[in-house]
Order: sequence, then structure tokens, then C-alpha cells
Amino acid sequence: MRRGRALLGTLGLLALAATASFAQSPATAQTPRVYRIGTVLLGGPYAAALQGLRDGLKEQGFDEGKQYALVVRDTQGDLKAVGAAAKSLEAENVDVIFALGSSVAVNTVKNTQSVPIVFLVGADPVTAGLVENYRKPGGRATGVSTQSRDIASKRLELLKAIVPGVRRIVTFYNPNNPTRYDVEGLHAAARGLKIQLVERQVGSVEELRAALRGLRPGDADAIFWLGDAMVSSQAEFIIEIGLTKKLPTMLQEETSVAMGALASYGVSFRSVGHLAARHVHRILLGARPADLPVERLDRLHLAINLKTAKAIGVTVPQAVLSRADEVIQ
Repeated sequence: MRRGRALLGTLGLLALAATASFAQSPATAQTPRVYRIGTVLLGGPYAAALQGLRDGLKEQGFDEGKQYALVVRDTQGDLKAVGAAAKSLEAENVDVIFALGSSVAVNTVKNTQSVPIVFLVGADPVTAGLVENYRKPGGRATGVSTQSRDIASKRLELLKAIVPGVRRIVTFYNPNNPTRYDVEGLHAAARGLKIQLVERQVGSVEELRAALRGLRPGDADAIFWLGDAMVSSQAEFIIEIGLTKKLPTMLQEETSVAMGALASYGVSFRSVGHLAARHVHRILLGARPADLPVERLDRLHLAINLKTAKAIGVTVPQAVLSRADEVIQ
């Protein structure tokens, strides 16, 4: 009887040892999931949104390299490359795609089949066909809208206040992008301010650069950003042309003013990325984009560069400077 109990005891110890060995085996240890977040952008100031995304995810307890990896596709202003970039991300089985810009978001949805999408758009996402409505998007895309149509009218009003003598402005956009819906509203705002709006339609970065180089004295008193992601990707070149031709440049994003634009008025892309991180995080944990309401960002930022103003011969009224959120000396 004692031998039987001893034998059973020995077998029990061997079983426990085997179980412990199996649990500690590297081959069977469970590795924490690292989510893969794909991003598609056209470059330029939109890159600031990626840092905002990182900041927002960190607040949610997600650190890059630990809980997630960022897979970036920057097409550097080439809208035709967006579709292929989105397809490649889906083929690589990313968990979600962060699409920066209205035209980028539309092309990302069009060229993918099932991957969830979080967008940053200036156009109305309903009009652009991205969602059914703001409260219940209904599809596989949701995100943040900045409603650039209303902002563009205010931006034009501020340009007139900064440069009271402006009479004729030129704006560039791709007619195939959702931005085209903003043009009518901008024309109405321009008429109210007694400003002539000169439209220049461009289909590529090359066409945009050629049109900017081709601006002649008298063509315009200022360069105005309407809301086109491809145009925004070329902010640095627009600023360079403005300085060379001594034309005021009114752009959208505060980082453009730091680069030398005369002024900007709009949302901070870093703030947009930070806000979008909440949707990205919830989708990674299992939420459906169809159930996540589109966020609206209405915190706007006016920045003015006095160094640029001096270089192009503009004196900014003190009344406008007192309203600015940021003044670069």
C-alpha cells in the first residue's frame, strides 16, 4: 500500500513538473498583440496629424512599438498613388487605416474592401459619400470633420483684414476632389468682401507647380488656400513662390506660418490626429466604425508671420494682431 502511494506521489510530481515546463516554454508563451495602423497621406502639413495620433494613443495606454506599429504611406502629393497605397495596406492586413484629407479618404474607401477607416476631412463627409450621417456613419469609415467650407469664408475675411488692399486672389484645387463643393460658398464670401476670386484647376503636383511659377504681376494680389489636400501637400513650394513674387499667402495650418506663410487660419492637424486617436483605439479594441459618430473639430487657430509681412511689404493692422493666437516675429 505504501509503495502504491509512493508511486502515485512520484507520478503527480512528474506531471506538475511537466505542466510547469510546458507553461514556461517560449514556443507556447502568449505574445502580446501588436496592432498595425496604416496611414495614407499626401505629405506636407498633414504629417503633424501623425504626431497627434501618437499623442492620443499614448493617452489611451498604447505606445508605438509596444501595442501598435504605424505603417505610413506618404504619396508626396500624388493623388493617383493613393489608391495603390490603400490597397497595399489592406493586403498587408493592417487593422485600421488613418486617411488624411478628403480626397485621400474618398480614394481609400473606393480602393479597399473591408478594412476599417478613420478619416480627417475638411469636406462634408456625407456629401463626399463617406458616411450616411454624422451620428450613425453606417459603413466602415468614420473620423473627424473640420467643415472647411465655413472656415474658408472666415479665412478670406481675415485675409482682407490682414491685407486691406487685396482685391484679387487666386486659389488652386483639383476639380475631381470634394473641395469643388466649397468653391460656390467661397465665391459668395468673396463678393461680399468685394474680392475677385480667380480659380485655377490643377490635376497634379506638376500642374500646380507650373501654375504657381506662371503667376504674373497683376494676376492676383494674394494666394489663398481653399481646402485641397494635394495643394496643401505643396505648402512649402507655395510659400516659396509667395516670397519670391511678394504675394501674401493665406494657408490653413499653423505649421505653414512657421515655414514662412504670411498667415493661416484653421484647425491644428496635430489636434485632429489627437482627436482621431479615440476612434482608432476603439476600433482596435473591437468597435465598428458604423457605430462611432463623426467628430467635429471647431477649435480654430489664427497665426501671423510678421517676418514674412516685412519681406513682402505688408503692414499688418494692430487690431488683427491682437486677435491672433500666434504671432511670429
